[in-house]
Amino acid sequence: MFRAVCHKSCRPTLLAAFSALLLATVYTHVAFAGTFSVTDAKAETEISEVSRVYIDGKLAAIFKLDDKTREKTIRITTPVGRIDHTYTLCGEITIRTPEGRVETHEVSNDGLLHNPDNRRLYALGSNNFTEFFLLDPEDPSVAEHYPTHSNVCSMPVS
Repeated sequence: MFRAVCHKSCRPTLLAAFSALLLATVYTHVAFAGTFSVTDAKAETEISEVSRVYIDGKLAAIFKLDDKTREKTIRITTPVGRIDHTYTLCGEITIRTPEGRVETHEVSNDGLLHNPDNRRLYALGSNNFTEFFLLDPEDPSVAEHYPTHSNVCSMPVS
């Protein structure tokens, strides 16, 4: 029968090895909070734009754009524990039509971000105010969006 014997001199070494193994196990199973940025810009046809970004169901950023602030970039911190995150973009965009009328359009979409850490995403609208989504031009697979309006963006009625 083999019997391991540890003298007082090897106890600190064993404790350090066990601690390192435990920390390595914890670090491989826990994702840390990350950050990414979102840039939103006012189109030439817009008078103003107010947009909200929700990450994992929580309000993460608000953009207020007009002729004085035509573009804004906000750094967003993602929640701990995940590398994929749901997102929702909500926007109220006011435009002047070619006929001179002022119209406000509500636009919203949901989507999914795949490991957005250290990325710069852009909030984009398309299809005549029917789609509003995030895009990473360097890697479009980082952000996907669903072409349906989001229920998160419903405005309260007073």
